[in-house]
Amino acid sequence: MKIAIYGQYYQNSTEPIIKDIFVFFNKNNVEMVIESEFLKILYEKELVKKEYKTFSSHLELDSSFDMLISIGGDGTILRAATLVRNSGIPILGINAGRLGFLAMVQKEDVETFLQFVILKQYSISPRTLLRLKCTPKNDAIEEINFAMNEISVNRKDSASMITIETHLNGEFLNSYWADGLIIATPTGSTGYSMSCGGPILTPDVKSLVITPIAPHNLNARPLVIPDKTEIRLKVSGREEQHLVSLDSRSVSVKNESVLTIKKTSFNINMVEIPNETFLKTLRNKLLWGEDKRN
Repeated sequence: MKIAIYGQYYQNSTEPIIKDIFVFFNKNNVEMVIESEFLKILYEKELVKKEYKTFSSHLELDSSFDMLISIGGDGTILRAATLVRNSGIPILGINAGRLGFLAMVQKEDVETFLQFVILKQYSISPRTLLRLKCTPKNDAIEEINFAMNEISVNRKDSASMITIETHLNGEFLNSYWADGLIIATPTGSTGYSMSCGGPILTPDVKSLVITPIAPHNLNARPLVIPDKTEIRLKVSGREEQHLVSLDSRSVSVKNESVLTIKKTSFNINMVEIPNETFLKTLRNKLLWGEDKRN
């Protein structure tokens, strides 16, 4: 078995996880290939001593890999997705962060769940991605023009709201007067969109969510649409530019540019370990059932 390892280092929470992973995989003769910057940190912290093969870009991840393990929070998994891209390599998230809807494996369960990996006793949850095209062309968007959670537009340099003219499959929907607008996948529905009042979607739903950010037109509400929909946005406002975010990556875009958002032709495959389902994660993370009346 060949596993890619990618992670973020948090001193108090990451070290026990890293030690458990390396001890377990070395004991079971699993080939580990470590992301080069992450391995540098592990050497500096003296968490590993032997030499390992490394990778530093998506071009080095191919079908010979059985899985990529992401050590960190959900943000680490979103960065891991930019390395995996359309290779189909499944991602398993081990949570060393805080809330963690994507990084389902908790640090106290690492060895137990890695046993499922060795035995290949896991399932795959395909996750929808969104791609962005900007007209006129914006070079900062071209290289990594997809997002796993959401694509959002936001006001940039002032407190003034922006107007987001929105079309669905060529038909005018609305001009949102707001701080911004979020286009979220089912995966992203538990992130930024949820914090702005959007609905939660299960990962297998073939839908997207359009969620306004602090809209001034108070009748503007989150809207669920089919994921085959082509969404076209055009922003205007007092400033010359606005921000466009693809997950955690933000780019300045000139007002009146046309932003076209569509579902990508490929998915990101998330690993689901037995008994660690999306619904169980929802209950645990959102404290559903804590009210004794439930």
